[in-house]
Amino acid sequence: MTAAEVPHGLSLPGPHPAATVGTVDRILGIAHDLFARRGIRDVGVNELIESSGVAKSTFYRHFASKDDLVLAVLALRDQIWFAEVVAEAKRRSATPEEELLVIFDVFADRLGAGGYRSNLFIKVLMEMGPDHRLGRACVGYLARIRGHVQALAEDAGLERCGEFARSWHLLLKGSVISAMEGDPQAVELAQLMAQSLIERHRHDPH
Repeated sequence: MTAAEVPHGLSLPGPHPAATVGTVDRILGIAHDLFARRGIRDVGVNELIESSGVAKSTFYRHFASKDDLVLAVLALRDQIWFAEVVAEAKRRSATPEEELLVIFDVFADRLGAGGYRSNLFIKVLMEMGPDHRLGRACVGYLARIRGHVQALAEDAGLERCGEFARSWHLLLKGSVISAMEGDPQAVELAQLMAQSLIERHRHDPH
């Protein structure tokens, strides 16, 4: 991903003066690319500044520390998940139950394009741990996805929706790891397992 592709025209959540939006987007795009490929600890602030083509004072005017930049990148990834994956799955689906499966199709499209080949929420959580502020942020964003799935399950009339959402989310996260290992059918297999999961949680009138 290049700075010009940050991602699909989305910028950091929250208002920014028009003159600074391009700078913020450029820093976020470069940071996302470097963090996704190499992790957090391996990328230094000086490299981020040099790669972004901004002055050190400009960088620190927008981001007080590297951790603050990582948090901004994670917030952007959360924004993109709901603006692209969730919105596209909803557009393709006729019912909440169908949407629970179509999300895997949309996710597979992104994996095929390389966009989720190294999922930042999972990668940062594994690198930094759940007790670090960055790890805690990832836990929160992953919980938001799980909460959306639980809401879909409730709208679909499934039973034990909290348990369903946890199981569904395990399938999605597992498919990310498998895809990173090089399994091109990971998401397709996860979707088949999700179908069985839905059937197990359907209301049984008998």
